[in-house]
Amino acid sequence: MSQRPATPEEALLRHWGYDSFKPLQRESLAAALAGKDSLVVLPTGGGKSLCYQLPAAMGKGLVLVVSPLIALMDDQVAAAREAGLAADSLHSNLGAEAKREAYRRLASGKTELLYVSPERLLAGDLLQDAAERLVLAAVDEAHCVSHWGHEFRPEYRRIAEVLERFPKAARMALTATATPAVQEDICAQLALRSPLRLIGHPDRPNLVYRAGPRRDQAGQVLAVVRNHPGSGGIVYAQTRKDVERLAAGLQKAGVSCAPYHAGLPAEERRRAQDDFVNERLDVVVATIAFGMGIDRSNVRFVVHANTPRSVEHYQQESGRAGRDGDPAECVLLFAASDLAVHRSLSRLDEGLTPERQRAIEKQLREIGRYAVAPVCRHRLLVEHFGAPYAGADCGACDVCLGETKSLPAEDARLTAKKVLSAAWRAGGRFGTTYVAHLLLGRADERMTRNGHDALAVFGLLKEQGEPAVRSWIDQLIVQGFLEVAEGEYPLLRITDAGKALCKDQGAVRLGVPAAVAPRAKKKKKSKALARDTGSGLMPDEELFERLRALRRALAAKRGVPPYVVFHDSTLAELSALKPASLDAMRGIKGIGESKLERYGAAVLAVIAGKEPT
Repeated sequence: MSQRPATPEEALLRHWGYDSFKPLQRESLAAALAGKDSLVVLPTGGGKSLCYQLPAAMGKGLVLVVSPLIALMDDQVAAAREAGLAADSLHSNLGAEAKREAYRRLASGKTELLYVSPERLLAGDLLQDAAERLVLAAVDEAHCVSHWGHEFRPEYRRIAEVLERFPKAARMALTATATPAVQEDICAQLALRSPLRLIGHPDRPNLVYRAGPRRDQAGQVLAVVRNHPGSGGIVYAQTRKDVERLAAGLQKAGVSCAPYHAGLPAEERRRAQDDFVNERLDVVVATIAFGMGIDRSNVRFVVHANTPRSVEHYQQESGRAGRDGDPAECVLLFAASDLAVHRSLSRLDEGLTPERQRAIEKQLREIGRYAVAPVCRHRLLVEHFGAPYAGADCGACDVCLGETKSLPAEDARLTAKKVLSAAWRAGGRFGTTYVAHLLLGRADERMTRNGHDALAVFGLLKEQGEPAVRSWIDQLIVQGFLEVAEGEYPLLRITDAGKALCKDQGAVRLGVPAAVAPRAKKKKKSKALARDTGSGLMPDEELFERLRALRRALAAKRGVPPYVVFHDSTLAELSALKPASLDAMRGIKGIGESKLERYGAAVLAVIAGKEPT
């Protein structure tokens, strides 16, 4: 390796081809170089990996990265190596020879960046030969340490035990999502020493959020997919059965799609993930509970066919869209029954403490509010994570785009009282569908036998339609005016708060939902033409596609995902500027010296209309 860069700016340009830092990257690097602990919270796409890779790039010593995403480690190592770093990983999925070679490089002092799983770290013998070289221990996905966050992992609570053996090394905890309470827990559980807190703004302005009631799950999912023809997307469902059904439906409709869940054979799961990451597959349908470890940068949409367990889960999972900074769509199909399923599943956990149960209940209320409140989705997400949101209209969610509207206060109160009255008159002995049909005036034999078709509430909302009525029931459940009783049958009951609202005590907000999947675009838009390169020039669509083909070929030859070679944004800038020399390519973001040397000649050949050598 040539002489190491003397400054952070030189390292950033030489290894990654960027001439400026993203927010808080420079500050996190400065803390690490000064031996100071830090907590770094940056949204997905905010460049967290550079925060701990830069010290290694500057030759300051060994950097240890603890990550729970074993499926991603090899890709992360490949990306670091593409940038010119000496990187390795150690985890349970590594083959015997690869593991021996990683140990040899570590013992010889060649390794600059080492990724390990928490389980491997806790074995205790990992860094005996490298302790003196360790300058930074970075804990990625640090929210896993907290009972109050999502994806809690008990082994994360023991990481501090190992770190105590290396008192001279700085500690850096990183995550994309952390409420103020989770931030406190991370600092405490990882024993961070007077840490510098670097909390980025959680908003993802390039994402368009839509949330609405689930009516025809398969049809709604297909509508979103068809709005993004040929693009990469992820669909999350609640159960393995749902995953199989939705994947089969998409395949039947001609979508390049595969299922992914823990019940599938390991080889089938591996193939689905590998095909998706390497852009041989457009869509993956996966269970919400099963972490995919997807790092593909050009995912253009994420659909939650069922409601996730928390706002944190939603932010993390929907955040897999648009990692490259280009526009992407995130759609949530909501039903209150999803929350009841999550609640029931949580109680199957034998180790569930009252504290954790309260945290789960709070999380379910918050994700329900996000899904049904007629309030700017960007604002709700940002404020959930303790940050202010400037501006009244994001222009990038169903509410601010005018697709979901809020009922005037008096209309909301009157409508709520009608729904609550129907639930009250039904005596709490029937489910949501029965009460909805009562309000819609749809009598069946059972309703007639009960005499409910003679009630004053029968048909009271028949002009509103079933989607609106079902959505209002869900909204009232989320706001605590109705509840679904647990037991053999999910019965809908009015709460004390609901009874008080019927007496005009309390306040309620109701939204009028719209379709969460807008009409398909009349014409497929090029991924290249949809982006702003920042150069003032529009990308050349044909050249962009030829460069994508080259990228796939280069990635296949090196055995790495295409995004590791170049991001779409780099290809777009190449197709717009059409550099004619290696020197001209140096000014393009995402092309450092290592990639320039490795791929430059082939890229120039494609730009010149020749066959790459």
